[in-house]
Amino acid sequence: MTKEQTPTTPETAGPRPRRLTYAAALTALEGLGLAVGGGWVMVLGLAGDPDDRQQAVTLGVTLIVLALLPLLAARGLFAQRSWSRGPSVITQILALPVAYSLLQADSIAIPAGIAIAVVAIATLVLLVNPATTEALGIRGPGSAPDQK
Repeated sequence: MTKEQTPTTPETAGPRPRRLTYAAALTALEGLGLAVGGGWVMVLGLAGDPDDRQQAVTLGVTLIVLALLPLLAARGLFAQRSWSRGPSVITQILALPVAYSLLQADSIAIPAGIAIAVVAIATLVLLVNPATTEALGIRGPGSAPDQK
């Protein structure tokens, strides 16, 4: 198909708003954080002296696999795909209890909890912004075309 024959969809039409770019970047940052954390746990599990090596490696692999969700969502947000908002929102909602539990600790984890909470809330605000919703081609309830 040539460019002239390719239909333009709302998902790919128009420039990407800055809010959508910021949401995609923050989502990608979370995915990279999960991947790096998983790799770090796995290396410590293999090279260090953990209480349970198998459990450490399993946690590392799990974190790396979980990193795929926000990374794929970020890629979709950068490409203005409407399906990508859902996985990104789910990632933010899952990050909030993690941030809360880190904030409850009396340790060095408190700044990490603050950072995770700020990023998750900021990303949620960016994702539900009307400009982002319009750029992704997502229609609100009652906005569907008549099906007569």
